[in-house]
Amino acid sequence: MKLHGYYRSSTSYRLRIALQLKGIAFENLPVNLRDGEQKSDTFTARNPFGSVPMLEADGRDRAQSMALIEWLDEAYPDAPLMPADIEDRYTARELSYAIATELHAPLNLQVLKYLKDPLGHSQRVIDHWYRHWLKRTLDPVEARLKQLGTGSFLFDAPGVFECVLIPQVYNARRFHYDLTLHPRITRIEAACLALPAFQRAHPDNQTDSPENA
Repeated sequence: MKLHGYYRSSTSYRLRIALQLKGIAFENLPVNLRDGEQKSDTFTARNPFGSVPMLEADGRDRAQSMALIEWLDEAYPDAPLMPADIEDRYTARELSYAIATELHAPLNLQVLKYLKDPLGHSQRVIDHWYRHWLKRTLDPVEARLKQLGTGSFLFDAPGVFECVLIPQVYNARRFHYDLTLHPRITRIEAACLALPAFQRAHPDNQTDSPENA
């Protein structure tokens, strides 16, 4: 299994977490988003979306991180990422898709680059944009976690929600977003980052991270 991704891409990060939690061995093949490698003819011939992650698995190139996580859970049922109970599965999807659909779309790299050029916005304005959308989604996620009375994880062990949440919290910290009003989110973050699977998946521990140059 080969994972084509970028060390700081939240979608690549969430898939790395999923693979690590499930104990699935994979080869990491960096794709430099800053240089636009994901839009090259060679890459888009295999993945027309021109995005990461792309997973080579079972003779097929597979794209779109949320679809990939669900496929992994169905193809490799050990260490499930989705809970067994139907209502718990709904809760996991509700919170995961809130982040994946409401945050990733306005905050991914190609949007941020478009805001700067050609639209000409300053980095200060872009940072304000980023924090606005974070608050718009993380506030209700925190409120839902409070309603559910969550502890260290959404359920008994980390799953799909934690796979999606942790990369977005990582990005929130990069953009100096104030997380003090999100105690349940940060409690889950701390519990996850203490686990080896999350540590191995962390951007700083990837071969294409400048930390490892």
